[in-house]
Amino acid sequence: MNSLIADFRLASRNLRRNTQRTLVATLTVAFGIVAFLLAGGFIAWIFEQMRESAIHSQFGHLQIVRPAYFEKGIADPYAFLLPDQAAEREVVGRIPGFKSLAPRLAFSGLISHGETTVAFIGDGVDPVSEKPVSTQVNIMTGRDLETSDERAVLLGEGLARSMGVAPGDTVVLLVTAANGSPSAVEVEVAGIFATTTKEYDDSALRLPIDVTRKLMRVTGATSWVVLLDETDKTQAAEGYLRQQLSSERFEIVPWSALADFYNKTVVLFSKQVSVVKIIIGIIIVLTISNTQMMSVLERTTEIGTSLAIGLRRSTLMRMFIAEGAMIGVAGGVLGVILAFVLAQAISAVGIPMPPPPGMARGFLGEILIVPQLVVDALVLAIVTTFAASILPAWKASRMVIVDALRQNQ
Repeated sequence: MNSLIADFRLASRNLRRNTQRTLVATLTVAFGIVAFLLAGGFIAWIFEQMRESAIHSQFGHLQIVRPAYFEKGIADPYAFLLPDQAAEREVVGRIPGFKSLAPRLAFSGLISHGETTVAFIGDGVDPVSEKPVSTQVNIMTGRDLETSDERAVLLGEGLARSMGVAPGDTVVLLVTAANGSPSAVEVEVAGIFATTTKEYDDSALRLPIDVTRKLMRVTGATSWVVLLDETDKTQAAEGYLRQQLSSERFEIVPWSALADFYNKTVVLFSKQVSVVKIIIGIIIVLTISNTQMMSVLERTTEIGTSLAIGLRRSTLMRMFIAEGAMIGVAGGVLGVILAFVLAQAISAVGIPMPPPPGMARGFLGEILIVPQLVVDALVLAIVTTFAASILPAWKASRMVIVDALRQNQ
């Protein structure tokens, strides 16, 4: 331990002796870390926004359904109806971090207005219990649903555009009821909503759940949507419900298992961040390696003198590696500080972004630097500078003493 401390003291002294080179090397590492954190922070912000949008517009944190509902329920959802029993609802209400429980009844059919008829997918919802869940279902025009039995409907923005309707217009919903007979209801368009998912908005509508039950001639719901006060509690809540509810009667599905678009986006963007990390790592390695090699060449006589008076070659090698590691630590910490300052400034202004694929609107992007990203940045700075110092350190330790002493003669 004492020898290691001595190596770092000697390395620190050598770095202070050539302030200009040390500053250039440190800034190179710092700017690389800033670039990595800003790019990664922007991606992290997109991930968080997409996650929360998916949770608060469609999926909730957890969905409670009948077993195999998501595999087989598309063809016959009413064979998987949940009972409307208070006992199970009380169990759900005891989840750590519980915030809201909203029943939903899935249905589909045709919506007609004048000469226009379009297919839709719909959810029967209780407006009161659904409101905390659907905070990112934005009402663009008109109003939200108010009671569970009013004859009104919310239309997705794309669906309303296809139908050519506006709030106040009357539309007819045509469906095949659970018993196989045709069923229809005339409702008023209360409002038009939009989420971040254009595909969903192009075909979705929401109807009060009591009206939906009468329309489909069923009772109960196809799913219970659970909202928590924090997304990080999802796994713990899922485990709790699996213990409390019978697996033969209920299936607990987390939001991450339903958000296919989000999951694919995370995989794609994560690979892009990895590529950025590799590129920055290569730049740092090449820069620090070049700086260290120049330092070795300029200090050849000094190195020869040190070896001549008995300095061990292993000690010399450790000293140069310690110099590189110290540059990495200093550059990494400086880069993190600069990145935080820039992230705050950029987020305050916003980054204007055009509508990405699958979305109808552009947005103002921000930078979110999460703890894991900071750890990755510091590891990147230290590992790359450490690796960059190995070859120069090895060359310095392998010098022939006589040749090194007469280098400048």
